[in-house]
Amino acid sequence: MGKLRQTALILGEGPTEFFYFKSLCDVFKRLTIKPDYPKHTNIKELDAKIAEGVAMGYSHIFCIIDMDTKDKEPERSQYQKIKAKYAKPINKPKKGIYCEVEFFETHRCTELFFLYYFRYTSRPYETQEPLLKDLNQCVEYRKTIEFFIKTKGLHGYFERNGGSLEKAIANANRSMDEKLKDGRDYTYSELGRLIEKLTQLQRLSAVIILPIT
Repeated sequence: MGKLRQTALILGEGPTEFFYFKSLCDVFKRLTIKPDYPKHTNIKELDAKIAEGVAMGYSHIFCIIDMDTKDKEPERSQYQKIKAKYAKPINKPKKGIYCEVEFFETHRCTELFFLYYFRYTSRPYETQEPLLKDLNQCVEYRKTIEFFIKTKGLHGYFERNGGSLEKAIANANRSMDEKLKDGRDYTYSELGRLIEKLTQLQRLSAVIILPIT
């Protein structure tokens, strides 16, 4: 792959993120999917994938992070270390490399953004189970690859069942506003901001979804 201008690489931590962003093809007409299934990952593998994306010439690398796995040590410190490592853009003019690495967090996990398709909540979730239960009160949902395939696209599935991406973005942004105002460290999602950024970038570039493998 040669050097690309204004291209974005999206790195998810598991199949949930991969299948969700794959399902946004109808929203992002220029979205290109790398046909590969994600597997279990860790911070070391994430770092390696970021480095690989930088070397391949991407101008933006977006990392989707579930914070429920970053609540305890050593994952918490490892995550903060990798965020600090990529806090500044990577600029190597002689190699034709300029890359901005950004992290988009959700607490507890990406399923909160799915719930935001239907309604807002700031309820604290100690585990994923009550969050998934709340989501299932709005729409049937199973956290399995088989279910993701059965829906024929998570985004379309949510909208066919009364959800709205616009509502999800607004609810996610509301959660971040409240997080900043109240200082809470739970039940928030930065994925609304990511979707807005992708909307801007799609006018300029192709976007490739690449799971961590």
